[in-house]
Amino acid sequence: MVNFRSLSKLKRSRQIATILVKYGLDCFIDRSKMGFLIKIRKRPKDYQTITVPERLRLALDELGPTFVKFGQILSTRPDLLPPVFIEELEKLQDRVAPFDSIQAKKIVEQELGKPLDQLFKQFESKPIAAASLSQVHKATLLNGKTVAVKIQRPKIKEIIELDLDISIDLAGLLEHRLHNGWVYHPKLIVKEFKRAIEKEINFKNEAHNYEKFRINFKDIDYIKVPKVYWEMTTSKVLVMEFIDGVKINEITHKKHKDIFELEKVAKHGAESVLKQILEDGFFHADPHPANLLVLAPSTIVMLDVGMIGYLDDKTITCLLKLLKATIDKNVEQVLLNLESLGIFVKEFDRSLLCQDLEEMLDRYLGVPLKNLEVKEISQNILEVMMQHNLALPANLVLMIKAISTVEVTGRRLHPDFDIVSTAESFVKKLLKKKLSSRELLKRSVMTLQEGIELVEQLPKDLIGILRKFQEGKLKLNFEHRGLETLAREIDRASSRTSFSLVIAALIIGSSLVLQQQIGPFIFGYPILGIIGYLLASFIGFVLLISILRSWK
Repeated sequence: MVNFRSLSKLKRSRQIATILVKYGLDCFIDRSKMGFLIKIRKRPKDYQTITVPERLRLALDELGPTFVKFGQILSTRPDLLPPVFIEELEKLQDRVAPFDSIQAKKIVEQELGKPLDQLFKQFESKPIAAASLSQVHKATLLNGKTVAVKIQRPKIKEIIELDLDISIDLAGLLEHRLHNGWVYHPKLIVKEFKRAIEKEINFKNEAHNYEKFRINFKDIDYIKVPKVYWEMTTSKVLVMEFIDGVKINEITHKKHKDIFELEKVAKHGAESVLKQILEDGFFHADPHPANLLVLAPSTIVMLDVGMIGYLDDKTITCLLKLLKATIDKNVEQVLLNLESLGIFVKEFDRSLLCQDLEEMLDRYLGVPLKNLEVKEISQNILEVMMQHNLALPANLVLMIKAISTVEVTGRRLHPDFDIVSTAESFVKKLLKKKLSSRELLKRSVMTLQEGIELVEQLPKDLIGILRKFQEGKLKLNFEHRGLETLAREIDRASSRTSFSLVIAALIIGSSLVLQQQIGPFIFGYPILGIIGYLLASFIGFVLLISILRSWK
């Protein structure tokens, strides 16, 4: 029986290998093992005039949806590639032809289980947007509301799974060739990409992201998030509110000159991202201009929220401390907070890293806030990390990229836009909010609830331990270090205590003898009382010398 998947994999591997060789990216393959797969051996005449980053972009573009998406995700990871590669990969756009509208309608009917005319009053055949994974059609519900219908490309899941299998094989070959202890392993990078794209290809995940953003921004009027129609949403179809806005990078055009307030849009964009990162811990990981619309005069609409990042409370607190330490030029505190963020996962030269960080911070000493650029600072930090072979957690890199993207967009909208001052102002408001009596009360209540839960759970845990003890399943392993010294000290303390009790007894006994005048007498005093005092004095003197010696 023919294994069609193996044949498909072989055919696709040949296609991928041919395109990589075509653009001179031989490092990704072993030609001695894969030469028979390669169809085109001659490269284009203008091959040498094209830079390596350009060749990579062109190859990914030609390889299709999976690799285009891979390139787009790589463009959000400046910790993995040099800036020239990142800038080139940012040019990757989902410039793909839409698939047939008849197929699109059929997918909607199959997914929602009803004929199209029972779902929509009107459904526009021509898509309003087409991407590598999906396309969007405008439609009108039976109740008259206008919606956007996002439909997954036919068989795209199978195509992606096949490409991912081949990518993991290619990553294995590349990893075998590196042999340089690079902290980022190609196989791990591909596996991380696999997790990201598997989440993005399930539209229910994106629908949940929309809902969470709607909740987080419910009290902020300058951010709008489309409403999701859950009863019409599946893993392959996403129906949401249609919002007719202008792309954020197009509002500077002359025809929009008197419609939008550019400075406010830039500020709102920055504040929304800072809120997502520092307050919510849930942020849009790819807020590039194509994913943001603007409604006049300055309301921002969030779209395409398939890729998101998370930060927990501990990480957010560490980031705030790191920001303060950086401003104060406190290198030691910078290092401590970097350690708390989980960056140092292997041995490194601490003194050399301190020196490099101090040199980096010196560049910005005395520079006015408005002249500081987050993109430049973050790139310098990433360069220092990479020089010392240190890995930044993926979510921190996504955070840096999100802030940098908003900064670049903001400066295009308004030349005097200053994200550092905006961030400083936002952090002050956030800290004031966190230290407010209401917030402190809320945290106190949460701590009390956690304490009550702990007390409630404790008896159950103890019963569990006792049950294991009764059944003979409880095992305790003890390891002692330096107990011999402790034993000697305990023995010595016990002896001193005993001597102290003897001294106290002699003094009390002698005092009673003196008080009762019990004979015989010498110089008018009972002999037993005098002997008791002398003996107590001698023992006390010996005990005092012993204590003084032990202090030495």
